[in-house]
Amino acid sequence: MKFSLFVHMERTDPAIPHARLFAELEELALTAEGAGFETVWIGEHHAMDFTIAPNPFIQLAHLAAKTSTIRLGTGNVIAPFWHPIRLAGEAAMMDIACEGRLDLGVARGAYSFEYERLLPGLDAMGAGLRMRELVPAVQKLWAGDYAHEGQFWSFPTSTASPKPVQEGGPPIWIAARDPNSHAFAVANGCNVQVTPLASGDGEVASLMERFNTAVADHPAVPRPKIMLLQHCFVADSPDEADQLAEDLSAWYGLFGAWFANKRPIHQAIMAPLTAEERAAVPHFAPEVVRKNLVIGEPDEVIARLKGYEALGFDQFSLWIDAGISHARKAKSLDRFIRHVMPAFAGSATAAA
Repeated sequence: MKFSLFVHMERTDPAIPHARLFAELEELALTAEGAGFETVWIGEHHAMDFTIAPNPFIQLAHLAAKTSTIRLGTGNVIAPFWHPIRLAGEAAMMDIACEGRLDLGVARGAYSFEYERLLPGLDAMGAGLRMRELVPAVQKLWAGDYAHEGQFWSFPTSTASPKPVQEGGPPIWIAARDPNSHAFAVANGCNVQVTPLASGDGEVASLMERFNTAVADHPAVPRPKIMLLQHCFVADSPDEADQLAEDLSAWYGLFGAWFANKRPIHQAIMAPLTAEERAAVPHFAPEVVRKNLVIGEPDEVIARLKGYEALGFDQFSLWIDAGISHARKAKSLDRFIRHVMPAFAGSATAAA
């Protein structure tokens, strides 16, 4: 099982300049590359300082000039916000910029907050339909001389310009949860990204079952890869692990509030939840988060990850967004590199 880093610029304090967050993201990505991580992932989001990446290709292009070995992934672009020709061309240009290191993650999107601002009236069903039309169109545009007549987009014969470096185009990863999304990804030769959020290892196993079913249902298609995205923090004591659980409990409460799209926003920032609001979401209580997320001292983290490896995951992506300071993120990442990675055969740290 390989490791990757899922990281965003995130801001809850308006006094922190965005430029500082950009530099900190670069530092974390360079640390991951130095440790032999497979990929750094950055996803698209709009008008929210909770996760800042209006076009992840910009941050990835910057990292392309600073790195040489780590792969650079969109985790993810939001399908309904892209025209197939534009996405095919920009992804290909990014693949040139990073000399063939691009992975293209695609999702339908999750926040109605973004839907109502960029495509008013869009819902999750409509977003999913757009994703299913977009992905095959992008693949065919990379091949070239493709005309499209679909439900959402139509265009005459076109070819992605430029063409990507990687033969056949960059690997495409589909964010999947329901069985139909897994089946779509496998049928179209795409890899799969899954996240249980804070639902625990039962959901992790269920997501793998859905993937395995989709693979079995498409025997003519070579098995794609599957990545597990999960918050993961390495503590140096039980007390620090408990504090991380408290921090992630607050983060998930805010995540849920952004998802619900009911609380006020000021200057792209949502205020932290009150004690009463947090009590109203017991599934994000610190003790639940402590159990369901990968938080703990090195031996505990290794044991959890060994279980995921045994299930068949090809990649585990450390989700490092947590509303905590950059210094604390960097400290946990360093512990992961020094104390966890060596336990996994094939990791760069283990090979060293």
